[in-house]
Amino acid sequence: MKKIMFILCLSLFACSLSDNDDTVCTEELRPGLIVSVRDASNNTVLDNATITARDGDFEETLMELSNPVAYTGVFERPGVYTLTVEREGFQTLTSDPILVQADICHVITVQVNINLQPNN
Repeated sequence: MKKIMFILCLSLFACSLSDNDDTVCTEELRPGLIVSVRDASNNTVLDNATITARDGDFEETLMELSNPVAYTGVFERPGVYTLTVEREGFQTLTSDPILVQADICHVITVQVNINLQPNN
């Protein structure tokens, strides 16, 4: 009887170590980056900026959304991105590298705030 109990316990333990994962992922598409751009002199939100995200050979221009104005992109693509932000009347800004990671289902969206300096 002790042997049967031991084998049963060992079997239950082994089953608990299986890689069968019951994770259910949604089918939504999540952005890796959401960027807000502001005028550094008065904190006004800026529209009509061009933001380019680069990760190695990959390059994408982020889409502008409204209400409130934000720029979004690199959907479901983890990586290390450098942003180039351009807008008429402002100095071009190149960001430090930004790490976009992923969990088991989706990328983990990174919120980025950019302050552009007006041209003198």
